[in-house]
Amino acid sequence: MREIVERLGIPGLVDVHTHFMPQNVLDKVWAYFDAVGPLTGMAWPITYREEEDRRLALLRGFGAVAFTAMLYPHKPGMAAWLNSWAADFASRTPDCLHTATLFPEPGVDRYVREARDAGARVFKVHLQVGGFDPNDPELDEAWGALADSGTPVVVHCGSGPAPGRFTGPGPMGRLLARHPRLRVIVAHMGMPEYGEFLDLAQRYEGVHLDTTMAFTDFSERLAPFPREERARLVALGDRILLGSDFPNIPYPYIHQLQSLQRLGLGDDWLRGVLYENGAALFHVKP
Repeated sequence: MREIVERLGIPGLVDVHTHFMPQNVLDKVWAYFDAVGPLTGMAWPITYREEEDRRLALLRGFGAVAFTAMLYPHKPGMAAWLNSWAADFASRTPDCLHTATLFPEPGVDRYVREARDAGARVFKVHLQVGGFDPNDPELDEAWGALADSGTPVVVHCGSGPAPGRFTGPGPMGRLLARHPRLRVIVAHMGMPEYGEFLDLAQRYEGVHLDTTMAFTDFSERLAPFPREERARLVALGDRILLGSDFPNIPYPYIHQLQSLQRLGLGDDWLRGVLYENGAALFHVKP
């Protein structure tokens, strides 16, 4: 991995989609993958099942100079507690982009504001796991505040690995029509609805996409990226960001980087994806 970073002449990697969360929550996530959960329906070995300090050391060793702590609630009353944990994690992990989350429930606008005031730089929303419509009226004030502040929101809104009631481009398209200045980072390149989410990125300048698991051998077997869309990867190159899903990936971390490199879209494109685009969006200093 260091060889790729050194060859490109970049300070390191800005990975906008990594998971750090309370250990009891992470244990449940790992148990879900171990049990071949219904959303995945396939064997999914966790490659980096390590203690938190070891995971941090590994990620930094891979070259990450900035990363996130993606976490998400699946029921009411959970988001504020997760945000409290994430604030503490960010305070003791200076290279982590302080991450927060939300859920449609009374008080969401208050705790989103509190998270922003505490320094949250990115939010994570998982429509598939959370099972909610991003257009729920309970969220309207929170979305407006995030749009006004320009705070990026990583949203798992594509229908992979299995469709949910509120996944796909429709719900997000309706949200963006109401909040066109919202900075959305579409997780997993919108897999498998790649083309439709690229359409949204072309329509709204605040829409970005992260590469999490896209283009890897694992995902290409299940939801291959359409070859005819590769030209748009170049056209939208400044809005594509590195994401990995570390540590919850069923292959080595370097495979994500190799998968991007083998697209053959050029070193300038790769520099942007691996470092420059994320550094510009989050004001990461070399």
